[in-house]
Amino acid sequence: MRRTPAAPRARSRPLTLHPPELLMLKPMHPSVAEALTPTFALHRLDTANDRDAFLAEVGPRVRGLAVNAQAVVDGALLDRLPNLEIVANFGVGYDTIDAAEAARRGVVVTNTPDVLTDEVADLAVGLLLATIRRIPQADRYLRTGRWPAAPFPLTASLRGRRVGILGLGRIGRAIARRLEGFGVEIAYHGRRPQADAPYAYHPTLVGLAQAVHVLMVVAPGGAGTDGLVDAAVLAALGPEGILVNVARGSVVDEAALVAALEAGTIHGAGLDVFAAEPHVPERLVALDRVVLLPHVGSGTHDTRAGMGRLVVDNLVSWFEGRGPLTPVAETPWPVSGARA
Repeated sequence: MRRTPAAPRARSRPLTLHPPELLMLKPMHPSVAEALTPTFALHRLDTANDRDAFLAEVGPRVRGLAVNAQAVVDGALLDRLPNLEIVANFGVGYDTIDAAEAARRGVVVTNTPDVLTDEVADLAVGLLLATIRRIPQADRYLRTGRWPAAPFPLTASLRGRRVGILGLGRIGRAIARRLEGFGVEIAYHGRRPQADAPYAYHPTLVGLAQAVHVLMVVAPGGAGTDGLVDAAVLAALGPEGILVNVARGSVVDEAALVAALEAGTIHGAGLDVFAAEPHVPERLVALDRVVLLPHVGSGTHDTRAGMGRLVVDNLVSWFEGRGPLTPVAETPWPVSGARA
């Protein structure tokens, strides 16, 4: 039965007197559990011997979820949590959460925007440089003792390149600002042009790929972007083209990408994300013209700690009656027509 979300009410007593019950589905940054434990009754599904029995026991009492990208929150799980009020996600992307279904049930979903923007943008530019200048390959060349026999082969250059950004959101704009310092031309594609963006807009992704040498993928995951970068886009990018993906593996047709790299349809790729993490296709690993990272875009101590703090702050703010701090688009706050 659909529940209409009501605006939270200010509480007269501290949360610790009547701690709300929370559920953590998968292991998260240690700081999250450490910060939640003194204030909430925290249950851990990942440590339960019989998860089905555990959910049957605690599910009806759970009012909040703390999740990350490894946890799936779908209708089936929501059915087990009839009194759920909020899902606090550790990360900007939330494609593993059915936010539309959560909204239908009156459940608020939050994420952690801004905290990781600079970190991911830094890594994206670094990944581009590593790919185009073949930095990891040069490192291996030296370490395997091949330098005395011959110098490392010359590489492509970023000079004079045009860079296209798929998804000019917070991270996409941060990447663009960094790339301005390299003197490259920047263009972008998204659902619609942005009036304040000083870059050329392309109404189609194929059109953008045809116009640039580098395609940076920063679009969110989800059904609307699944396989968006397909064989046609890669063919348009061309034999000098480089693909960099720091978004979600699902945005790129991975089989088409492998085929394009093997055939020389594009020059190379730098990837921080994959379709079925942590599993990476052997054919992709075998290629020399790629730089592969184990999804480390936000992987610094400071940023992960900041993401954890925002997860905790969203939960505390909600249960103290102040509403969510960073609700996602599908579950805006305050809800129109809600009463205080």
